[in-house]
Amino acid sequence: MERVNTKHIPRVEGIAIFPHPNKETTPLALRANVEHNHVMHRTVLIVSVLTANVPHVPHAKAFFRDDLGYEDDGIDHITVKFGFSDDQDLPRALHAACLAEVLDIDPDEMQHASYFISRGALRPQPGNRGMARWRKKLFVGLAHNAADPAARFGLPAQRTVTMGSDVEI
Repeated sequence: MERVNTKHIPRVEGIAIFPHPNKETTPLALRANVEHNHVMHRTVLIVSVLTANVPHVPHAKAFFRDDLGYEDDGIDHITVKFGFSDDQDLPRALHAACLAEVLDIDPDEMQHASYFISRGALRPQPGNRGMARWRKKLFVGLAHNAADPAARFGLPAQRTVTMGSDVEI
């Protein structure tokens, strides 16, 4: 936020949602959006998903909003907890969080939100002696076949952007 405030990054209308595993780091897609597009949405929502060791989590216990330390910056962090049998439909869960007033966002506006997925592509680097060639290929193949987070969380394809970078191993 210090960088956004000192560089006076313009804020554009709308809601940008960034699924991210924790609140301690900035999502890669958020950083890439600011660096490449030189804008940030007026409302930014960083969402972490937890799966509980119970079949279902009631809505009353499913949402936890975190303070990121800055007031009126337009950035919120929320943890959404699902049971292991729950459908991990993130748009539906965030709509429910708005209805429960955990988030100060109009529930109807959530249907127009944009989702930004952070994803890094692994590429084998020839000549690197750190790992055997067959292991690199196996690791890259397994990473390539990893579940698509957009499909896993039920994100609308027409409003989901995947941003990331290549990582050579």
